[in-house]
Amino acid sequence: MSARSPEGILRQPMSVWATAFAAVVAFMGIGLVDPILPSIARGLDAGPSQVSLLFTSYFLVTAVAMLVTGWVSSRIGGKRTLLLGLALVVVFAALAGTSGGVGELVGFRAGWGLGNALFVATALAVIVGAASGGAESAIILYEAALGLGISLGPLVGAALGDWNWRAPFFGTAALMAAGFVLIATMLRPTPRPAVPTRLGDPIRALAHGGLSTTAFTAFFYNFAFFTILAFTPFILDMTPYGIGAVFFGWGALVALASVFGAPALRRRIGPARVLHLSLGLLAVLQVAIALSGLAGLRPGIVVAVVLAGVPIGLNNTVFTEAAMEVSDAPRPVASAGYNFVRWMGGALAPYVATKLGEDVGPAVPYCLGAFCCLAGMAVLHLRRHHLGRLERAGGDRAVRGVPVGV
Repeated sequence: MSARSPEGILRQPMSVWATAFAAVVAFMGIGLVDPILPSIARGLDAGPSQVSLLFTSYFLVTAVAMLVTGWVSSRIGGKRTLLLGLALVVVFAALAGTSGGVGELVGFRAGWGLGNALFVATALAVIVGAASGGAESAIILYEAALGLGISLGPLVGAALGDWNWRAPFFGTAALMAAGFVLIATMLRPTPRPAVPTRLGDPIRALAHGGLSTTAFTAFFYNFAFFTILAFTPFILDMTPYGIGAVFFGWGALVALASVFGAPALRRRIGPARVLHLSLGLLAVLQVAIALSGLAGLRPGIVVAVVLAGVPIGLNNTVFTEAAMEVSDAPRPVASAGYNFVRWMGGALAPYVATKLGEDVGPAVPYCLGAFCCLAGMAVLHLRRHHLGRLERAGGDRAVRGVPVGV
């Protein structure tokens, strides 16, 4: 039976399902706060740019932690790294729910980001090692968990946040605690690699022209991506349920494009062209959001935000696979260096976008996001000679044993 058949993919050990469940909850944490950002701002008497630091602290710590996750997991093993990451998320998500001010909440989200980095950077490698049906089936399961978590996060945040803005944080802590118990009891200890990862390996890997090209293009893409995620709730002027519904539709298209659209397009036109296409489409949709906002057309904003899930889903899969294939560095090391750079874009965008929206105008962040997409396309074009190996590798590739980017 084919590894791609539904029956083959679904016949997995319980340890794989336990890790996949925890992965869904981990990715829910990205969009969980989106529908309740306005509620948090009101509850803590804070402005949009202050609340946006919930994303900035989370992704800044995630980016830096990516440099040490390989060092940690290669010394204590994959299972212990997963459990450490989950424990940190449980603690800091629960503490976030007790916050008395925006400063405390931002700090607790930073600790949450550290735990999430340790978990996410290790989860796929663990799933690949434990799954039946080969690495390709494991990757499909992981990407499905990623898409499900991203789409469910806004709904869970809206449902719990409509009752009280603190509830989503306690809910996440409870779900992650369940994931901790499942992995602790069902996942066997994972072997350590023969050669431990050195702390400086991810930075050294970025000396490769192809990997640095992919990473810095993804930096600009992530800036555009998180401009939409962090600032849009403030211009939608909806209830948490309304915002949650919009971003559920967005997340569903992210999942579909990532799992089904990206592989098909990559095989047909090649990864570089897919990236150009998706960055161009994302730029157009950013402009559409800006123009709809200026015209006061909320339906236009909603449609453009939901449709943005398509290029974001394409980019998420193709960027990460490109980063893994373009250099000779071991894939976990290449992944760490690449994710360090790209998550810096995710860390900068929320604060910069909301500050521009507050001080200059609500259309400006999306114009900057569109410009970042064009800048990413320019980097790809000007440094295309570094991507020859990627194009020669052909369209039918699969990433094995590395974290897929969000």
